[in-house]
Amino acid sequence: MTERLNGPQVPPEGGTASQRADTPQKSKKYRLGPSPIIAYFFVLPAALLLGIWAVYPILYSIFRSLFDAAGTTFVGVDNFTAIFTDRGTLVTVRNNLIWVVVAPLLVTVLGLLFAVLTERIRWSTAFKLIVFMPMAVSLMAAGVIFRLVYEQDPDKGLANAVLTTVHDTFSASQGYPDARPREGDASPVQAKDGGVATKQPVQAGRPVLIPMVGIKAGTLPTSAAPAAAGPQPGGLSGVIWFDFTPGGQGTSGAVDPQEKGLPGMTVEAVSNGKVAATATTEADGSFRFDGLAAGSYEVRLPQSNFTAPYRGLNWLGEALITPAIIFAFVWVWAGFAMVLISAGLAAIPRDALEAARIDGATEWQVFRRITIPLLSPVLLVVFVTMIINTLKVFDLVFIIAPASVQPQANVIALEMWRVAFGANNQGMGSALAIFLLVLVLPFMIMNVRRFRRGEN
Repeated sequence: MTERLNGPQVPPEGGTASQRADTPQKSKKYRLGPSPIIAYFFVLPAALLLGIWAVYPILYSIFRSLFDAAGTTFVGVDNFTAIFTDRGTLVTVRNNLIWVVVAPLLVTVLGLLFAVLTERIRWSTAFKLIVFMPMAVSLMAAGVIFRLVYEQDPDKGLANAVLTTVHDTFSASQGYPDARPREGDASPVQAKDGGVATKQPVQAGRPVLIPMVGIKAGTLPTSAAPAAAGPQPGGLSGVIWFDFTPGGQGTSGAVDPQEKGLPGMTVEAVSNGKVAATATTEADGSFRFDGLAAGSYEVRLPQSNFTAPYRGLNWLGEALITPAIIFAFVWVWAGFAMVLISAGLAAIPRDALEAARIDGATEWQVFRRITIPLLSPVLLVVFVTMIINTLKVFDLVFIIAPASVQPQANVIALEMWRVAFGANNQGMGSALAIFLLVLVLPFMIMNVRRFRRGEN
């Protein structure tokens, strides 16, 4: 009776085998939570979608890359061999190498610079908002924006508008590439050394008339005013004008009321082969030399007046197209890098920074020896992520680069699309897709490993 109330008794260590067999096993493990079958049931839909959208396309692309354009003849690795033997494809690989080296480095450095600077300014929130704003714009829209920015005409393209404004600030000369002096024995000037000069020496008090012809209507600046009719008192002066009246009613060699002066031209007074003074024509084409010594001078228009005016850089040409597109890429992604690095800066213990400053370290030493090492994991993640993005870049190159220079700006992703859907060579297109996957895969694995390491 006592034994039943107290429950089954565990036999001592030396009990019989039958007694030990009847004793409950304390070492038996019990599983917590639902059965693994339920977990597999929930994972199955995601696994099916992953197989349909990722695994199957990769496997089929590998299979398709081993066949010709029509998909009927097995060619083995010939498509992959063509990647490294075709000159156009090699240019594409070279461009991708430039992208991988330059773009991620610029994005990471600018993101670090912006993140550090925003910690020291009051309006850091507004600054971060402005820098991050391009992330709200799609790459295709960014391509359209920069296609307009890089327009050759300064009246349309912002980049050349800025360059020409800066250039004209320090060089006020106006170019008239088609202008030439009026010919004839009665003309007081003649072409000389690529420019224009007076036939006879002139002296102060007598105006110098320099009639010019051959100027196209679009070349004449809007600031041109009616040419000055009378001489300026004192000094050596004159007028340079467009000697043409619509309808042919004007008098050759004389200033007519409807004729315009040529502003912005550089005029030189030359004595004994040396430039004694320089002047610039006004809106009405008039010029004047003050303070000249008495004597005779040759009035000359140097060759610089007859060169085309500075119109900026050809951003969409063969030489600059790749750097121009990389700049657009940096504009889009610099805000992303800044946000990630700013989060890393916020996690740095301030005690280490303050201790270094107390010990006498300069700000540069604190930044180089403490901030950068502590930020290295974040910087590496940003850098690797940008490498992956540069390897996959497509939209910006397709939109910004004109058709005439796309072969020089081509990248692997764009070449894959052009070959597969433009030339309808699915075999070569699949080979380029697998080649791009092989390039991206190591960096993706590196990122995944870093994420797992951070979780542990």
